Amino acid sequence: MVHEELLKILVCPEDKTPVTLADDALVAKANSAIEAHTLKNRGGATVETKIDGGLVRVDKAYMYAIRDDIPIMLIDEAIPLDQLA
Repeated sequence: MVHEELLKILVCPEDKTPVTLADDALVAKANSAIEAHTLKNRGGATVETKIDGGLVRVDKAYMYAIRDDIPIMLIDEAIPLDQLA
């Protein structure tokens, strides 16, 4: 997972607000939607690869996927969380 020191300095690339680790329930929900081919990223593309974790923006609008211990901090790759409500 993301090291604590790295988590302290990571921020949303769009609005520079803090991010926090997604809980296991949110990651499981996202992975279920990925398996069902219903989850889209902010750029509109269907998310095809399961995630190992996520970083949630402080306003809980978006989650940035973590794959192979690497946070994917690209605005268009962010997952809008309203899809998982």
